[in-house]
Amino acid sequence: MHKPELPELTDRHTALRYILDAWDEALHDGLPPESIANASLFAALSDLVNTYGEDAVSKMTEGLALRVQYGEFTLYRTTQ
Repeated sequence: MHKPELPELTDRHTALRYILDAWDEALHDGLPPESIANASLFAALSDLVNTYGEDAVSKMTEGLALRVQYGEFTLYRTTQ
C-alpha cells in the first residue's frame, strides 16, 4: 500500500528536482561544478536570510561544519 506524502515533502522533492535540473543544465553548458555549488549556496543562504533574518539563519547553520565532517553530505565515500 502506498503511503501518501506530506505536502511539505512533496514541495521539497519538487523543488529539489528543479534545482537538480538547473544544475544539470549548467554542467551541460560547461560551468564547473564548484562554481554551481558556490552560487547555489549563496542563493540559498541569501534567500533564507531575506526570509528569516541573519540571526535565525546563523542558528540554523551552527552545526553545519560538524554535519559536513561526519559525512552527512558525502555522496561517495571511499574506505581504506
